[in-house]
Amino acid sequence: MYFYLKALHIIFVVTWFAGIFYMPRLFIYNTEANEKNEAEKNILQKQFGIMMRRLWYGITWPSAILTFILGLSVLFDPAYKWYKIVLQPEGRWLLVKLCFVLLLYAYHLSLHYIFRKQINGVFNHSSQQLRIWNEVATVFLVSIVTLVTVKDSLSFIWSLAGLVLFVVILMAAIKIYKIIRNKKQ
Repeated sequence: MYFYLKALHIIFVVTWFAGIFYMPRLFIYNTEANEKNEAEKNILQKQFGIMMRRLWYGITWPSAILTFILGLSVLFDPAYKWYKIVLQPEGRWLLVKLCFVLLLYAYHLSLHYIFRKQINGVFNHSSQQLRIWNEVATVFLVSIVTLVTVKDSLSFIWSLAGLVLFVVILMAAIKIYKIIRNKKQ
């Protein structure tokens, strides 16, 4: 039963991340629709509103909830014996992973806050800010997958260094994209 629960947990992690990755893109498009003429803006924002609601309530939230429930089921399954793993030095990766998971849920809630604001016509963030915020999910994905795969805190430090380099490259790419986009306009 343990492996079926684990498989379901991974499936819902994937669908949750799909929603987390796409939702900020919809925020960006919805924000940029404000730059259009009134008629086009209204049509676009109505459509983005529909898309955001369906994605958020139909995929992202249910996946986040099922990920949580199935994650606890896997963690507390008698076959796993997590309490023995966490108390050993080689099990510290699990504590670090769980910290990242808590931060990921905080990120999810921040997206919910932006979602509620945009649905109500309040745009507190520029499309550039949302592009940067969109990449936060990538940081969590890389961190969590590395920890689960490598299961070693020392290797995680090297992975974290690689992650920092990845973030720097990502931010540079976003900046270059903005420059190219501004030149086209």
